[in-house]
Amino acid sequence: MRKDHRPWAIKRAFIKLEKHYTRHFIAPQLTRLGRGDRFMRPWHVKLFGAPIEIGRCATVIAASDAKVRLSVWPQAVGQGRIAIGDYGLLCPGVRVSSACAVTIGNNCMLANGVYVTDSDWHDIYNRLAMGRAEAVSVGDNVWIGDGATVCKGVQIGENSIIGAGSVVVREIPANSVAAGNPARVVKTLDTTNAFVTRQSWFDQAHNLADEFKAWDQALLNGNSLLGWLRASLFPTRDD
Repeated sequence: MRKDHRPWAIKRAFIKLEKHYTRHFIAPQLTRLGRGDRFMRPWHVKLFGAPIEIGRCATVIAASDAKVRLSVWPQAVGQGRIAIGDYGLLCPGVRVSSACAVTIGNNCMLANGVYVTDSDWHDIYNRLAMGRAEAVSVGDNVWIGDGATVCKGVQIGENSIIGAGSVVVREIPANSVAAGNPARVVKTLDTTNAFVTRQSWFDQAHNLADEFKAWDQALLNGNSLLGWLRASLFPTRDD
């Protein structure tokens, strides 16, 4: 489809369905879910184990062919934990797996297909054993690009950017751009420039909701129920 053919009333009902599903099926599985969350296609979000915490104003986008998976498989009693801070963004296909501890700070963005893990999951010689685990820490305002992998024991400093497809196996200092396999620092950010984080979107939450509503109504203006059904069942080149 080249455009969204749904009437505004249908999209509004769909958003309410997503919110109801999140409250009924997702929130009870989480140790903590902050207020102001937005789960898109939450039925494609898969959770396993505990504790899993997600902070305020999280945006989680899942798809049928790119599910979001957050899994805790404890290496030992009392271990295994996923904690994601406020204002986070998880895009389709994101996977976070913990046997020890994975901590992701505030305002972090994980792009499509990112994988964060704190364990090897199998020993080098004894493939029946769990393998080595070491905590992962991702600082505030970190952006991890499409298809990147963050491995056990890694610490990524605040404001840093991980390039698409990178494999991070060692510490990345704050205010850096890292890329490659294994990922290496290729640029240092100018900290005299102010960072605008995702939090700034939510500082005026009421105005933001009104802006999104007006944008949706303008985008869907003129759509009809019959037109939506026709485009869904009998699409043409113009759709």
